[in-house]
Amino acid sequence: MPRKFPYSSDGSRFHTLKFHNRQVYGRPVYKAAVDAGFTCPNIDGTCGRGGCIYCSGGSGYFTQPALTVTEQIQRETARIHAACPDAGVIAYFQAHSNTYASLERLKPVYYEALSCDICGIAAATRADCIDREKAEFLASLPVPVTVELGLQTAHDSTAELINRGHSFADFVEGFSTAKAAGLRVCVHIINGLPGEDEQMMLKTAELLGKLRPDGVKIHLLHVIKGTKLAEMYLAGNYTPLTMQEYINITVRQLELLPPETVIERLTGDGSRETLLAPLWSLDKRAVLGGIMKRQKELDSVQGMLFTG
Repeated sequence: MPRKFPYSSDGSRFHTLKFHNRQVYGRPVYKAAVDAGFTCPNIDGTCGRGGCIYCSGGSGYFTQPALTVTEQIQRETARIHAACPDAGVIAYFQAHSNTYASLERLKPVYYEALSCDICGIAAATRADCIDREKAEFLASLPVPVTVELGLQTAHDSTAELINRGHSFADFVEGFSTAKAAGLRVCVHIINGLPGEDEQMMLKTAELLGKLRPDGVKIHLLHVIKGTKLAEMYLAGNYTPLTMQEYINITVRQLELLPPETVIERLTGDGSRETLLAPLWSLDKRAVLGGIMKRQKELDSVQGMLFTG
């Protein structure tokens, strides 16, 4: 008899964001991507320059930084409501590190978002860019706030190679600060980083699971034109994961994460115009379908190997 997974109403074997949003908001909820003009400490020279080796534009592929925060949210809201008129909208500060500024700079940005018709805020940032005052400010806002922290890897040797600019210990400190303030925390990890084998990727998931994050986004490493990673790839010094390798690793990582952790993403978005490799990642439906198929083949569910 197949295993039952409690955080699902549609037969999914992992805790989907759709299920979470229905439980919390009672309706579909989508994110309005925003670029508020921030940067990162490993871009401006504070802890490094050039950003992470895979970074191109601070991940804000779908933002419009020439517009105000209000204009960006309004445009995104119109796009969302054209497809789903009853959907709730979360203002998603996506590009770069959205707590990397003084409180005097941060407050007007987030207050402006609150003036729009939103039901929540998500702020992508780095663990070394959030302190107690910033965390408590975000937690004080009158809508649910999620802080999205980029871990990427639990291995300091890899973090140094990709020019991450902080250690796993730094991440745990920032994560703990955000949780202590009462913030919901979603953590990003990346599969396929240079030099990492399957066991290293599984160890990242295992260590992350022990922290009991509220949400996790699992990404595939994309090789984007114009990045240092692209130079490595074109020189033959980096080989991306195959689709089957990514599927197998991701299924095993899900087994190591707590069942109550919301899986907010199982693959990444890449621009067709700038993506060098792996091109199979452009077929997101095939990737997601492959993960679900493999879970069913193995009778695998999220959290089955989680040990707390």
